[in-house]
Amino acid sequence: MKKYALAASIGIVVAVAAAFWAINVREAKAPVAIPASKDDLIVVDTPLPGAIVASPLTISGRARGTWYFEASFPVRMLDAKGNELGVLPAQAQGEWMTTEYVPFIVDLAFATSTTATGTLVLEKDNPSGLPEHANELRIPIRFQP
Repeated sequence: MKKYALAASIGIVVAVAAAFWAINVREAKAPVAIPASKDDLIVVDTPLPGAIVASPLTISGRARGTWYFEASFPVRMLDAKGNELGVLPAQAQGEWMTTEYVPFIVDLAFATSTTATGTLVLEKDNPSGLPEHANELRIPIRFQP
């Protein structure tokens, strides 16, 4: 009798575990891609961190008006060795003289990389050159083979 009770108990545990696994597998969702951002000053919607990119690359997002100077800020593509492959200013898509978010876009053409990975750098425009006004957002990327 004890043998049957033990077998029944094991069967119930296995059934519950299988049902739990099946429910969780069906409800599993793809990981949510999170846009790159920095200090509530800039958010980059495309490309996402770790994205595979090719030239030309459309970069878009939004930045606080204080990130811009004369409605633009520099965007640089670096390879894994720190070599600059391309640079172009991102342009504000609205009134930039505000503390609110202003959309931006840039189509950055860049040279072919000899490395598999690199970094997209969005720099706060800093016409003064003073280090206390410098800021940047770095986004890791992968180059399309």
